Amino acid sequence: MRLATILFVLVSWLSGCSLLPDQIDETKDWSAQKLYSEATDSMNDSDWERAIDLFEKLEARYPFGRYAQQALLESAYAYYKYDEPDSAISALDRFIKTYPRQPNLDYAYYLRGLVNFTRGDTFMDRILPRNEAERDAGAARQSFFDFAEVIKRFPESRYAEDAGLRMVYLRNNLAQYEMHVADYYMRRGAYVAAANRAKTVVENYDGTPAVPTALETLVQSYRKLGLNDLAAASERVYKLNYPDRALP
Repeated sequence: MRLATILFVLVSWLSGCSLLPDQIDETKDWSAQKLYSEATDSMNDSDWERAIDLFEKLEARYPFGRYAQQALLESAYAYYKYDEPDSAISALDRFIKTYPRQPNLDYAYYLRGLVNFTRGDTFMDRILPRNEAERDAGAARQSFFDFAEVIKRFPESRYAEDAGLRMVYLRNNLAQYEMHVADYYMRRGAYVAAANRAKTVVENYDGTPAVPTALETLVQSYRKLGLNDLAAASERVYKLNYPDRALP
């Protein structure tokens, strides 16, 4: 009898657990409009996790409704703010592929550029920023291409001007990144590798602040390699373009 009583209490307790408030989905009867409204309110409150959850529920329950397209785009932004760049990029790629004529397509490309622009940032980077040129350049290159797509496809977009400014910044940093690697090779006596990196800057990043340093590296690396004709040619280019600067 005692065992039966214990089992009855246990079953009752387990049944009660299934009715706990945190296990009841309060959104199960919400309309698409209600889900969207609550999700945007969460966005305004910077509650990115809740916003993502609600946008995903909206898209799953009402995939062909008028709110589904915007929910997918908004969820990408929420993922971006929630520091989940892979999920943000996945959502944006799906949006671009699924809705190629959507009026907000320019924003989708711009947001993808922003996600890649900040990819790899950590909390400590925001407090003690590191040298941008020391980062892996892969995300920066992809960000550059994303912003270039905005300008190419949507030159009249409200995002085009900012995209162009970010491209200048990224191009300068990509050139500086190449020189950071070139300096690494120079200090280790890998002069061929250093010269190749410097040559990349001269040929592909003309007009950036890293070009004079690249020419200096070319002169030094060619001299170390005994390629005196190439060193002299690089020195002439340097003096022609930077007459007020002396080679180190």
